[in-house]
Amino acid sequence: MSIETVSTTKAHGGTLGVYKHDSASTGTGMTFSVFLPPQAEAGVKLPVLIYLSGLTCTHANVTDKGEYRRICAELGIAFVAPDTSPRGEGVADDPAAAYDFGLGAGFYVNATQAPFAAHYRMWDYIAQELPALLGANFPVDLGRMGITGHSMGGHGALTLGLTYPETFKSLSAFAPIVAPGQVPWGHKALRGYLGDDRAVWRHHDAVALIEDGKRPAGDILVDQGDADNFLAEQLRPELLADACKAAGVDLTLRLQPGYDHSYNFISTFMEDHVRWHAERL
Repeated sequence: MSIETVSTTKAHGGTLGVYKHDSASTGTGMTFSVFLPPQAEAGVKLPVLIYLSGLTCTHANVTDKGEYRRICAELGIAFVAPDTSPRGEGVADDPAAAYDFGLGAGFYVNATQAPFAAHYRMWDYIAQELPALLGANFPVDLGRMGITGHSMGGHGALTLGLTYPETFKSLSAFAPIVAPGQVPWGHKALRGYLGDDRAVWRHHDAVALIEDGKRPAGDILVDQGDADNFLAEQLRPELLADACKAAGVDLTLRLQPGYDHSYNFISTFMEDHVRWHAERL
């Protein structure tokens, strides 16, 4: 489980590093960033928060624009940002080069459909390979691991958190796709990666998972901007609210007036989310 260091730099008394490795899950090279707060130098194992990015993003978007380092340094939390899809020679992309499928749009599933099944195995990568890699190379406590994400990454955080509550002990999301089985982004991605069987789609749909009995380790925090241009067609947070209410899942859903889908929104509420996870980890 060796990794290669791409870069390291000092930030808020800690260290921000970018790393790459050969992934057994995807069969490609993968890149991720890790911020280790200054508490890591004391030799203690730290709680860790994994952040899953959205469509078109790499590890670099939140690493550069997320504004999480100061609060992670204050609270002593490691912050990890993986890529959103496999990349490299021979990795299939959307034939039309659309932004919402293929490279940069892995949707955190294990694809079963050709030609994507060969490499698009982001579910296994996030649920299994990345945590094991972190545990082997960084001073983190895998028993205190949370997950969050934005948009497509919020979808991934919710579905992984609901499916593996024993792994992900805290759960939040920014403007997540809560019901991909009911919206255009999800229809395209789930059909393209998983085929036409909608029963299979339910394993990667947060609303469906809750309806089918899956539960998080604890409560859920979701922030959503009410000026988000994807709100009504693609995100549909009211569907998550209804499912959680019916199932007795404790959801804090905050509609933030005037905020859009950008990192201006994410960075504004990032500190709230890091504190949320810190209290639970």
